Amino acid sequence: MKVQLAYGVGGLEVELPDKRTTVVEPSYHAGASDQRAVLHAALRAPVAGPPLRELARPGMKVAISMCDGTRAQPRDLMIPAVLDELGVPDDDIVILVATGTHRGNTDAELRAMLGDDVVSRVRVVNHDARDKGTLEYLGVHGNGVPVWVNREWVQADLRITTGFVEPHFFAGFSGGPKLVTPGLAGLETVLVLHDATRIGDPRATWGVLEDNPVHADIRAACAAAPPHFSFDVLLNREQRVISAFAGSLAEMHAAACSAARAFAMQAVPAAFDVVVTSNSGYPLDQNLYQAVKGMSAAAKIVRPGGLIVCAAECRDGFPGHGEYRSLLEASRSPRAFLDEIAASDHVTPDQWQVQIQANIQDHARVVMHTSYLSDAELRSAHLAQTRDIAAIVAAEGADASVCVLPEGPQTIAYVAAA
Repeated sequence: MKVQLAYGVGGLEVELPDKRTTVVEPSYHAGASDQRAVLHAALRAPVAGPPLRELARPGMKVAISMCDGTRAQPRDLMIPAVLDELGVPDDDIVILVATGTHRGNTDAELRAMLGDDVVSRVRVVNHDARDKGTLEYLGVHGNGVPVWVNREWVQADLRITTGFVEPHFFAGFSGGPKLVTPGLAGLETVLVLHDATRIGDPRATWGVLEDNPVHADIRAACAAAPPHFSFDVLLNREQRVISAFAGSLAEMHAAACSAARAFAMQAVPAAFDVVVTSNSGYPLDQNLYQAVKGMSAAAKIVRPGGLIVCAAECRDGFPGHGEYRSLLEASRSPRAFLDEIAASDHVTPDQWQVQIQANIQDHARVVMHTSYLSDAELRSAHLAQTRDIAAIVAAEGADASVCVLPEGPQTIAYVAAA
């Protein structure tokens, strides 16, 4: 059978054996015929709390948080909708790019994300987790989390998060409180939220919010400077808005996660010998760091010692931030890295991503298909590369069971018996 994987912008077609391949995808939902109308309707009829326009007052300073360029948020639709509903002078508004520890977006990227009109009208600021001069300390919250948050966010009279909800490999789901912490948090806060103990907890995984230690402390840290209004959307495979949710953070996010869970979670009867996954295409598959999410989705349903083939374009190669690459290159093997972090209390930026990748590789073999990373670069990250996905699947034998996740981490596949 021929299967189209989400890969880069154009996709990637692969040929897989007909009789022993199972295709697992989210339930398909057509995008809204009028996306702008859906967004405005959500802002005017929130899940809980007053409509956005009732919160805005003359003279208020407003801060709006949005996803950075590694996420598929439809910022060009969501931010103008928020600005329209606010009715606040542009000079009183700042848009904060919730980069977490990622690099800031360039002016060209911001204009592509928001449109020239918004960037020209409203001040847009890349959050910098490493610049303490832009942060405010708000004390210790949750399970010992020192909370540093962007000062412009903290001091705003009206704080608004905008994002989108999708399955997340250790926080359960994205969106909601993540647009404050870690999105607008200081490095010290991010490191604690992503320490080895939290990331290694089996409850820190796809689709789990209840008793998830990462999600619990994200919420606790966010509560130190909570949004007054939150706005999230669900997207389909074409990255069109399916539905929108707005209002008070907790109720809004719970409703959005419930809707996302209903079409993203898919049961399979047993683990597979081979799982072929994508990383949801651009922008999520733009570097190897992000591609760990696709590997993680596959790891939920591959047998111990099985094969994961992850197709991610990686047009930016390794990430342009943090220490993901150097940590991989410095470790002798994935198992050695896990042993090292288990013996240390120190947390290094991007350690969490390497930890998750190492755990996956401790469970199964991982082979990448990329367009921009060389075989040598992948070997330095303890990964192999294939140029021919069909051939490497065939090499596993005529009896090997195969599963393909065309949209990668947009699908929470799980073994029903587990």
